[in-house]
Amino acid sequence: MSNKPLLAVGLDAGSHFTRAVICTLEHERLRLLGCGMVESRGWAKSRIADQQAVSDSILEAVQLAESAAQTLVESVTAGFGGLTVRGANTRSKFELGRPREIQQSDVNTALKRASKVQLQDDRMILQLFPQDFVVDDHPGHRDPRRMLAYSLEANVHLITASEKEHNALVGAINQAHLSVDETVFEALASFYASILPEDRQEGLACLDIGAQSSELVVYYGDALTLAATIPICGDHFTRDIAHFLRVSADDASLVKEEYGSAVSRWTADNSYIELPLVEGREAREASRRKLNEIIQMRAEELFNMVKKELTRVGMHRSLTSGLVLTGGGAHLHGLCDVAEHVLDCQARLGLGIGIQGWPADLDYPSWSTAAGLAMYSARLHTQVDLERQSIGLLGRILR
Repeated sequence: MSNKPLLAVGLDAGSHFTRAVICTLEHERLRLLGCGMVESRGWAKSRIADQQAVSDSILEAVQLAESAAQTLVESVTAGFGGLTVRGANTRSKFELGRPREIQQSDVNTALKRASKVQLQDDRMILQLFPQDFVVDDHPGHRDPRRMLAYSLEANVHLITASEKEHNALVGAINQAHLSVDETVFEALASFYASILPEDRQEGLACLDIGAQSSELVVYYGDALTLAATIPICGDHFTRDIAHFLRVSADDASLVKEEYGSAVSRWTADNSYIELPLVEGREAREASRRKLNEIIQMRAEELFNMVKKELTRVGMHRSLTSGLVLTGGGAHLHGLCDVAEHVLDCQARLGLGIGIQGWPADLDYPSWSTAAGLAMYSARLHTQVDLERQSIGLLGRILR
């Protein structure tokens, strides 16, 4: 048996920052070896506009992580998101022909039939998640194997994406001399990193707020009930501030990070901020209360869109375990309070948990996706059951 350490590598190629995390599996526990972060290039409106620039950013981030880890990596588990990602429920029924014990091959057949939906041009299945199985018209079975039945029906949630955008990301990673083990919806990776299995028994949602896109996943117990993108992201807050204060986007981002809050009532009416100096103009001040009112309006719009998605799948009143906020946009002060007010549930920030040696300076929602991708990578690489290996992803999702 080889003594070569098992590496788990997560790559979060975000539109503002690219992050890479390298871990090793020791005694069934993940330990951080190194990480790297660089400013992203080549993105526009959550899409790849310059594949070579994206590849260069990926290579730089991975090389920083390799230098810290004192090792070289060959493959990564990459996050994928953006406005082209959508989720939908589908189902299929499989007649066994006679009453007999349900085998793994029967489960695979039911799932494959459920996945054979008519997709529009440029659409591909990114991931497939079983919700439950119906055995002889009796619903609610999570794992039907070894049950006696005449028929088996699978209810699944399909996550689809633009094939063109997906291939562009994979191509950029390949140009950085890396192979891709798997691509994972970014919000799912954040969910995987920041929520313990025992906390997933009731309704729970995770909103990953990125710079150019926001992604939402909702679970009820072990079943994924919703995967969606929300057309409000961190850049919307920045542009609102830039327009109101008549400053550049970079200055608006600094003002948001230093003075911004999504709850305006906490700000005194006589509180003012000094705006960044602009060449050729005199020093200016702006009302901090007005600034935060603008941020609050955009935050309320964001969570009202989340509420609309939850209502669409009947989960608005079912988030017993609340909402978890991840991504760089979740750093905004007061965002959890607005979420609780609009959605009428508890809300908290999602931080990566479960990786040994995770330093305090990475304990931020912006690192949750990269951490989750590394965890997902470890799960893929430690799949030792030969039967499950032979059937690929359909076997890995039944655990």
